[in-house]
Amino acid sequence: MDAQSRGRAENIDPADQWVLNPDTGEYELRLSPSAPQSTVPGPRGARRRGAQASAPSTAPEREVPPPRRRRTAPEEPPPGRRGRRRPAKKKSKGKKALLWTGGTMAFVVLAVGTAGYLYLEHLNDNIKSVADDGASTGGFQKDKAINILLIGTDKRTGAGNEGYGDTGSAGHADTTILLHVAKDRSNATALSIPRDLIVDVPDCPTTQEDGSKKVIPGSTGVRFNTSLGQSGRTPSCTMRTVTELTGVTPDNFMVADFNAVKTLTTAVDGVEVCLAKDIDDPDSHLKLPAGKHTIEGEQALAFVRTRHSVGFGGDLSRIEIQQQFLSALMRKLKSNDTLTSPSKMVKLAEAATEALTVDSKLDSIGKLKDLGLELGKLNTKNLTFATVPVKDNPAEKVKATVVLKEEPAQQVFDMIRNDVSFTEVKKKESEKEKKEKAAVAARLEGEKSEPSEIRVRVLNGGASGGSAQRELAYLQTEAGVTKSENAGNADAEIAKTTLEYAPDQADQARALAEILGLSGAAMKPGESVTNAQGLPTMTLTLGKDFKGAGVKLDAASAKAPEEVQKSTADKVECAK
Repeated sequence: MDAQSRGRAENIDPADQWVLNPDTGEYELRLSPSAPQSTVPGPRGARRRGAQASAPSTAPEREVPPPRRRRTAPEEPPPGRRGRRRPAKKKSKGKKALLWTGGTMAFVVLAVGTAGYLYLEHLNDNIKSVADDGASTGGFQKDKAINILLIGTDKRTGAGNEGYGDTGSAGHADTTILLHVAKDRSNATALSIPRDLIVDVPDCPTTQEDGSKKVIPGSTGVRFNTSLGQSGRTPSCTMRTVTELTGVTPDNFMVADFNAVKTLTTAVDGVEVCLAKDIDDPDSHLKLPAGKHTIEGEQALAFVRTRHSVGFGGDLSRIEIQQQFLSALMRKLKSNDTLTSPSKMVKLAEAATEALTVDSKLDSIGKLKDLGLELGKLNTKNLTFATVPVKDNPAEKVKATVVLKEEPAQQVFDMIRNDVSFTEVKKKESEKEKKEKAAVAARLEGEKSEPSEIRVRVLNGGASGGSAQRELAYLQTEAGVTKSENAGNADAEIAKTTLEYAPDQADQARALAEILGLSGAAMKPGESVTNAQGLPTMTLTLGKDFKGAGVKLDAASAKAPEEVQKSTADKVECAK
């Protein structure tokens, strides 16, 4: 049924007023002949504001679309001039769709990041925001890696949620994902943090509803999910807790409650999931036989909340089924039948902006659009879902909480801090990039000096206190680099360790790089310095990536620990 046959304009579904312009390949808002045409509608309630101010009382109640413009043959060029035909403009599927969708834990922002956007002012009105209280980096940046904290709460809002969550609860951090997107946007990692993980929650400066500030005291040895809601803690406190746990400071946060799952899956007419066995979970209200199913609304919410009928029946099993659900949802959102349907995209935008609460640095459609454009560069086959490595809490007889598996967990955190992909990423390189890569690799090729011939001074440029002295002791006593010295602190902190050397010290530099595990990128051809004895010396500056004396430094060679459960968003998996 078209918009004109529905009666008054105020009752028209906005999606039905958007018509494909055959000349541009883009959807445009089709208004009455007297109204100006616009590709972006104004704020909520303003659609007919101008017309109401000037139109007589006898104005027709229906909006009639203007006649479609008929294509005509192109005019002949003037004599003596050669006509030039414009190349055909390739139609972009992305421009036929809305920019912004959200969903379970706001994660589906990835799905339509490059699409066009409608209803800007109206959607701005939908967005809810709370203060970040200085817990973030100040917001994501286009030329840096991005870290977004996605929080799903157990807060109950809206009709139909009476059977879920704690009555009267402010909402705890029920499901939390730290989404890391690489600086070059070639890959991303979605790291799930178990709600029952024992952590230390730091003191949290918090903005109160009346605008005043209050420091909420921290707690040691408590469940991670108490970082939100407990004692008046806001999402900024969850952000601080994640920083304390992982060493990664999030750029922004997004929060969604139960309704996000229901409204989003309904907006896309359901998502397909797969079960390896029958599920009958009275707690989540999910009852489905083994096989593939398309679920939406209440059933979708039951699916992501089930745990007793999958895996080992605990929260870690629920994390796995949620990751499988998010992968399926993203595949649906990326599918052509969603991206090329204006009505679905309108519903998605409405569902997302009404379901999400964002931090104060991300509180407009313009900012969300910019973030979406960055996230939209990612191919879902390079998006890895993983979970923080944990084990049962040894302090408990009845196992109810978990603690970190320290070594593999720190490896995972290091990979995120150092922007290392959890999956192999094959990128198409330009000739210039290939030459630069070859030149960097060539720095490691050639003759190497004996360790006893290496002369180097060691500076601390951002590593923990005493690192330069500890590394010096390792070089002298274990690596045989006896001509080494501690030069104190560098003038400025650096992210990654570097080795600067003169051209005639290249053989020494290659030998030291092999000992330390330095990549060619860490080797900086330049000049030598003169030490106290007047001898030319290389300079090794330890950066924030320094992991300890004798530990190899090349983060690019790091791999996710084998015990880390991980999957990629492009693969269909059945919940077991």
